[in-house]
Amino acid sequence: MNRLHTISQALPRRQWLRAAAGAAVLGTVPVWAQRSPGFGTYQPEPFQAGKDVVWVPTPDALVTRMLQMAGVTRHDHVIDLGAGDGKIVIAAARQFGARALGIEFNPELVAHAQRRARAAGVADRARIVQGDIFEADLSAASVITLYLLTELNLKLRPTLLRLKPGTRLVTHAFGMGTWQPDEHSRAGGATAYLWLVPANVGGHWRLSYPRDGQTVNVQMTVARQVFQFPEGTVHLGAAETSLRDARVAGERVRWAFTDTDGVVRQFSGRVDGARIEGTVTGGGASARFSAERQGEAPAILVSA
Repeated sequence: MNRLHTISQALPRRQWLRAAAGAAVLGTVPVWAQRSPGFGTYQPEPFQAGKDVVWVPTPDALVTRMLQMAGVTRHDHVIDLGAGDGKIVIAAARQFGARALGIEFNPELVAHAQRRARAAGVADRARIVQGDIFEADLSAASVITLYLLTELNLKLRPTLLRLKPGTRLVTHAFGMGTWQPDEHSRAGGATAYLWLVPANVGGHWRLSYPRDGQTVNVQMTVARQVFQFPEGTVHLGAAETSLRDARVAGERVRWAFTDTDGVVRQFSGRVDGARIEGTVTGGGASARFSAERQGEAPAILVSA
């Protein structure tokens, strides 16, 4: 216990988690925690070796904050990758009424977490199963939680980006490389990061919106989308102008441009496959707009 206290003071949390992970690979992880009674004979110990990382429990206050950031409700299906003792899936079910699934590689931890779920009275909504997070089917999730090293997040990133737009991803401590989080928060002395899986708005669009009692039809081209940041142009007759303040947040998208009247038109809408519908404002007026994609969408681009 004293050694853990000394290391945790000397190094930021993410650094001593990396150090412990390295020790686990070498088979030199020390026992730094006392066993506690209850929940059967097996008790997990902080920094015990696992398949990809050592096990370190997330602070209770951060667990709650992570689920709040994801906006978890009883309508959600939460999947926790590397479930450990099951505290996140149990909290999702007990505090937020969600259905939750924890995927954990260590069978002893799985059995321990299952006992905890039964003791909490949520075993019908909080399941913990033995499995490999890199082989699991995550398509049913509306929320995914993780406490993994950055290199493991990056390994999972292509799979996560293919999930349904609007799926919420929340990590404890570690990021997703150059994929900027949509929000970050601190609680319990630790940091959580939130990402919304972005819809793909790339390609050529026929954009229609009203102006001065008439319908304006223009060509909008999103030449590339890097994560949640699209880049493109609008063709206004003889003029062409770039999109400004363009951003995708899950299924929601916004952008703006200056039209040939010198009015800044601001668009905010919802993406539904090859169609966007929403509201355009500008010149003191507000109206509905629509956009139809012409052809295929290029892939969302990523950087390391």
